[in-house]
Parts: sequence; structure tokens; C-alpha cells
Amino acid sequence: MTEPLLSLRDVHKSFRGVPALRGASLDVLPGEVHGLIGQNGAGKSTIIKIVTGVHALDGAGDRGELRFRGREIRFDGPGAARSAGISTIYQEVNLVPQRSVAENIFLGREPRRFGLIDWRAIHREAARVIEGFGLPIDVGRAVGTLSTAEQQLVAIARAVSVDAQLVIMDESTSSLDEREVEVLFSIVRQLKAAGRSVLFISHRLDELFAVCDRITVMRDGQTVKVARVHEVSKLELVHAMLGKELAAVHRQRRPHAARDGGAAPLLAVQGLQAPPRLRGASLDLHAGQTLGLAGLLGAGRTELMRAIFGADPIAAGEVRLRGRRLQLRSPADAIAEGMAYLSEDRKTEGVFPDLSVRENLTIALLPHLARAGIVDQRRQLEVVRRFVASLGIKTSDPRADTGRRRRCESRHRTPDRRARAKRRGHSADDVRARGTGRPGRRGRRGAGRPHRGACRRGRSGRSLVDGDDGRR
Repeated sequence: MTEPLLSLRDVHKSFRGVPALRGASLDVLPGEVHGLIGQNGAGKSTIIKIVTGVHALDGAGDRGELRFRGREIRFDGPGAARSAGISTIYQEVNLVPQRSVAENIFLGREPRRFGLIDWRAIHREAARVIEGFGLPIDVGRAVGTLSTAEQQLVAIARAVSVDAQLVIMDESTSSLDEREVEVLFSIVRQLKAAGRSVLFISHRLDELFAVCDRITVMRDGQTVKVARVHEVSKLELVHAMLGKELAAVHRQRRPHAARDGGAAPLLAVQGLQAPPRLRGASLDLHAGQTLGLAGLLGAGRTELMRAIFGADPIAAGEVRLRGRRLQLRSPADAIAEGMAYLSEDRKTEGVFPDLSVRENLTIALLPHLARAGIVDQRRQLEVVRRFVASLGIKTSDPRADTGRRRRCESRHRTPDRRARAKRRGHSADDVRARGTGRPGRRGRRGAGRPHRGACRRGRSGRSLVDGDDGRR
């Protein structure tokens, strides 16, 4: 049997006592496109981050064997993994928004001439890579000005432009339309033809059957099935993911709303204009219906949803809910009318990364959970526990801060900090100054508090309403 290019055996990983992986295994063969599937929380992204050094097996009970090219590996970060021949496209787009497309593609590996960065070569090669995707994107344009789908394609371009033996694609098609997915598939096939391996993670079974040779199924942090694509059916994969009998794998269909045209629509949008993308958009949504909105990249789908929700201003047109014309000046007005919005980019617009699961789940409900300006924490926890159970959110304690804040604080606040400072001859004021992240000054934040500019991720002013779907 061919020796795997990448091999994981009996991998265990926990976060604050909550198991993410429980004896997971994975083999990716040379020149193979290998699919990895499972429900949310199955452990797919955790495996990828362990392989690439984002997460270390350094906690209590963490263990496992990882091999790449026949040698045991323990990367200390994504840079080390990339140098070893593993290129990764993470589920959350990992680009520098203030930098150009060309700079992001060659970040950390810029070509040089006479010791200086060769900007002409960077733009020339970046343009060649982008043209391979068939996209009219200016490589000199800042990434932050691109749509989520365009940013995803830039991340893909950066990953495949590296001469890697293994390319990992974690939900890379989640924000792409059908045409862009086909472009991605052609690139995957080119990589396979060149003898490279691809680990392809997706929720879409049709995509897996279109490009994969074998598929590994994960459930609750464990590997439950490995099969060749031509030897397994979609129904069997769904059964493996859900852990239910095949007879129980079915879909409950809701009755369609009447289509005789007699009933007034629940939501009516007429002639909506919000330049430059929206120029007379209209739709009708009836009670009980699920309305799909399709279109190519740049067609204005996201802009229409944001305009309806009051997140972007409307130049002309009207939005009616239950026959009444709405004047939505902000998303808060839309929430008051009983509307909700799940954003395209959950990382930057869907959650507050520095707040707890409890706070994120209930932040849009706070006006209804407060009396005289004070939040009723008992009612708040009741709401949180209900949604943690119904959505299967994995957390040791919904009231605890997120892992990111804990990690940031741990770098600044340790039990013996002052003792070490005294041994080194530093004063208490020096310790306080370091706690604020401003050496030489005594800050009002007090000792041990993390400096926001150094450790905390910036918050989006739209996160309160733009897609807070309660998931971390």
C-alpha cells in the first residue's frame, strides 16, 4: 500500500475541558483529492489547525501521532507548515485587509532584487495568478475593499501559488457562486495532475463527489467512516455524519404558501436603489415561504439584503412588511420590526470575538432582558442554555470569556508576576505600566489588564445585528 503523504493517528484535543477530537485519524495519499466531511463541531477545522500548527497538542490529555512525508511533525505555526510543503486556505479568510491583492498573495515570500522587494515582479506574478481564475480584479486594490467571495478567491490564489505538496481547502466554496466553484475545481484537478494532494473540506456532497477520490467522515470529534467515492452513496454519508439509521434520514417539508396571487406578501420590496450595485431590485416573500436569491459575483445579492435590513442607505424604492411601509434608518429599526440578518462574513460581522458565548447569544435581546437598565441574568441564562442545547454549541461554560481573551490575558497576567518583578528589581509601577501595554507609564487599566491595541481584535460596529447567529 502507498505510504500516506499526511497521516494522523489517535489524535485527542480539548479546549477548556471540552473535547474537540477524540481519537481522530486521517490519511491523505500522494496525488489524491481527499474529502473531509462532518457536521458543525465534528472536529474538521480543529484537525486542520493541529496539522498546520495553529493549535498544539499541549493540553492535559492532548495526544496523537502526526506524520508528513513519513516523518513525525509538530509545527510551531502556519509558517513552519508552509515551509514544509503544506499550504492552507482556512474557513475564515485570513488576509491583511489594508494591503493590496498582490501583497497578500506574496506576503512573507516577496521576490527581491539587490536586497530590495521587487514590486514589479510581485504585481506581474500576482496578475498572472489572478488571471488564472478568470477574475477582473485589480491586484493593486486593497483586499479590504473586495467582497467576501473575492477575498476567498484571493486566499485560494495565494495558497495554490505556493509550491506545496499538500493544499488544504477548508470550506473554500462557502461564499463562491457556481461559476467560481467550477474555476476552483479546475485548479484542484490541475494540482492532482501535477502530483500534489488536496484535502478538501465541504458540507456540499455534490462537490465531494465531483472532485474527491476518497472521503473521511467525522462525527463528534471521531473518525467514523473512510470510503472511496465510487463505493459509497450520499445517503450513506449522511447516515455516517448524523449517526442515524438510513430510514430515519429524511427531510421534513413544510407546506408551501398559497400561490394564487390573492394573499398579500409578508415582505414586499419594490424598485430598491442603492448605487452602484442596486438599480431597481424587487421581490415578494409570502408567509411560510423560503425565497432563494441567486446571482453571479457582484450581482448585488448581499447589497440587497443589507439594504432591506437597514444596514445600508436606500436612494429610492420602498420596503413593506405586512403591507406597511417601513422607514429603516438602521438595523436596530429592522430588529424592532421582527427581522433578523445572518451576514455573509460571520467572522467580522456576525460575532463579538472578545465577548462570551452568553453575551453573543443575547446581545440583540438585551432590551427585552433588562429592567430599569439592568439585565436579568437568570432570564439571560435560560435563553442561552436553550440555544446551546438546541444548536449543539460546544462550550464548557457559556458565561466564560472566549479563548482568545483568555490567551491574551495569560500573556500579561500570571500569579507570580509581581514576585518575578521584585526579584529583577522592578517596581510595582513598572509592573502596572507593562500591564497597560504602555511602558514607562502608569495606566488607569491597572496591573495585568491586556492592552487592547496589542491583544484584542477590533470590533465591528455592525456585529450587533449583522448575522449574530449564536455560533462561536
